[in-house]
Amino acid sequence: MHKHVEWDDPGADSVMRHYERSPQGYSEPGPGDILSARFQGLVARIRVEAYVDGTSIGPVVALIEPRSGKRLQTRGKLVVGDTVRLPDASRAFEPRPAETAGDDQEPQ
Repeated sequence: MHKHVEWDDPGADSVMRHYERSPQGYSEPGPGDILSARFQGLVARIRVEAYVDGTSIGPVVALIEPRSGKRLQTRGKLVVGDTVRLPDASRAFEPRPAETAGDDQEPQ
């Protein structure tokens, strides 16, 4: 059974809005693909098991605090391992790190 999730609006990071403007490179997700969405301020990663009528279905494989990169096992009622439905309209690009390392430094 799928857990009902109220995804955050992806805003400027919306995958669908990006590909509406520039459709080159867009393809529907398939089994094994990892997609991202926003949930209560976190990045949620979902591994696609099925794709039906514009919605990906699969387990949550990670919940990540975007500023620190800290991984959580749960947020509210959502737990890593829950099977969810992710509509294309809620898909989001991964946020960029707040700071990047200099050219002479190793990324952290």
